[in-house]
Amino acid sequence: MQFVLDVPTMLLMTAAASLAMAGAMATVRPKRREGIGLWALGLVLHAATYVLYTLRGTAPGWASIVLANGLLSATFALVLAAVHQFQERLLPWARMLLPVLATTLLFAVFIDDYRARLMVMGVLAPLQLGMALWSLWRPHRPAQWRSAALLSAGLALQVGLLAMRGMLAATHAIPAEGLMRGGLLQSFTFMATFVVIILSSLGFILMAKDRADAANRYLATHDGLTGVANRRALLLALERDVARTVRTGKPYALLMLDIDHFKAINDSHGHGAGDAVLRHVAAVLQARLRAQDMLGRYGGEEFLVLLPDTPLRGAARLAETLREAVEQAPCAYGGRSLAVTASIGASSMHMAPGDSVDPLVQAADLALYAAKAAGRNRVECATPQRGPGPKAAAAG
Repeated sequence: MQFVLDVPTMLLMTAAASLAMAGAMATVRPKRREGIGLWALGLVLHAATYVLYTLRGTAPGWASIVLANGLLSATFALVLAAVHQFQERLLPWARMLLPVLATTLLFAVFIDDYRARLMVMGVLAPLQLGMALWSLWRPHRPAQWRSAALLSAGLALQVGLLAMRGMLAATHAIPAEGLMRGGLLQSFTFMATFVVIILSSLGFILMAKDRADAANRYLATHDGLTGVANRRALLLALERDVARTVRTGKPYALLMLDIDHFKAINDSHGHGAGDAVLRHVAAVLQARLRAQDMLGRYGGEEFLVLLPDTPLRGAARLAETLREAVEQAPCAYGGRSLAVTASIGASSMHMAPGDSVDPLVQAADLALYAAKAAGRNRVECATPQRGPGPKAAAAG
């Protein structure tokens, strides 16, 4: 017994699936424009297409054939648009509109030729979806590549189905009775289309979710103003590095930097100037650190630099380099050049099993206090001690 499904039922089920998925995507639409809205609109057009298909034989041909397939082509155009918007590119209007116009025109010409219409759709629709796949993976693989692969699997299945139907029509392997004629091929085609809707839409939703998760992870570990690590990330990295430092036996150093007279900058030029100075200093510091070093905002106008495998003398040299770099690079703000200087405290120690990072941080803090007390815009060093408090000494 041949497995054949009722064609109108399959068409309505496909339309219902498209509408349901469009509604689901509309409810989870993020604030930033990531293509979710365009994808949902495409699903609405897809549902309208299949509703018009069910009217084949009762509605005029211009509606159930020409308009329906024009809407299907517009659905594929919106897939391309959604991918571009997700990747924050300009919408490719020419590549979106020309296939829709060509499809509509050719279906109007071949309104009475079912096989010719299948061949037209077997060429133009795979071309449209192929452009979407190309845009998704080129020129670079998307960061959300696993969910992009799920989306690509759905689109590739749709491409294969449409191309296969076009080739079968070209070889007269498909009956000429039309869409509403049931059969094994029709059943397989519409079942696969149902799967494509779910697979590709879930892939797109997961792409947006993966990006949101990555953004949340970034915000959890980075300072929103300067883009460097935040205090939480610094302390976590410091605790993590202790174990490695104990194993290697190499010294570990810290620099604690404070922007001099920062309150005066805010009071004289406004908080916008203060924010600009913080971003500027962070960029100056980051540009002069090694790949293994870590810069973070410790709080307010204070920055902390983690220096693995660095003795106190090396930390003092780097601190002086950073101090000079800040002093020699005034911050441009509002057409003015704001002079900026910084005081830096340095500390370093060999970590032993069971040691805490607290003495190291306290020593750097003490050295910073000594630098500010000595007149600012200078570097001071302090040696952590496991017994009494740390001893401060001037650099050099």
